[in-house]
Amino acid sequence: MPESVFLTAEWRYLAMLNYQVDPALLRALVPAGTELDAHDGRVFVSLVGFRFLRTRVKRVPIPFHQDFDEVNLRFYVRRVAGGEVRRGVVFIREIVPKFAIAAVARIVYNEKYVSRPMFHSIVDQPAGVAVEYGWKERGLENRMRIECSGAAQFPTEGSVEQFITEHYWGYASGRRGGANEYQVEHPQWRLWTADRAEFSGDTTSSYGADLAKVLTRPADSALLADGSPVIVRSGVGLVAGH
Repeated sequence: MPESVFLTAEWRYLAMLNYQVDPALLRALVPAGTELDAHDGRVFVSLVGFRFLRTRVKRVPIPFHQDFDEVNLRFYVRRVAGGEVRRGVVFIREIVPKFAIAAVARIVYNEKYVSRPMFHSIVDQPAGVAVEYGWKERGLENRMRIECSGAAQFPTEGSVEQFITEHYWGYASGRRGGANEYQVEHPQWRLWTADRAEFSGDTTSSYGADLAKVLTRPADSALLADGSPVIVRSGVGLVAGH
């Protein structure tokens, strides 16, 4: 049976900058019981910014904590459970503007949440969509921006766009070994391929020097997803080695 619902929300205007990286850069971060997932032999990290809307925890809206921005840096893993391949994400760092949101996520899922001053800009017009997310770190601004035109489309089966957007599990290393696993449910998203995408800033203090250097080069792909309602289910602990 599925685990109980922990959180419901809408995720909207998901901007994704995707970078191919050397797998060695991530191996120490892979939770026990999972392995790096790849598309055509390529391993990616993604910088993702989006709007978190109408948030409810255990079906209860929390005053002043329902609508906010999030920016995360993530990579992709997989786990085989009972013959089922579960494709998931691991978050290197998740940034939100509210201290209470970060604290709850750290306690419940052992996720690497921090709170920082954040800002966003969304311009959605018939001629195109422009989305920007940013945060302040030690007084300096970090910004990601995507500009798109045309109509959003469902990703092609087997494409890198489908790979990036369709991982429906989350994994985090457990406090005492093993890992935490939780399911994320949402319909398939429509996507725009970016006409222009860029990141500016210095993320060394957030992600370390090696990953910060990755973000200084142009992304290998850049996408914008329209988003949808989502369900995040309560997590379960996995025993190391299983």
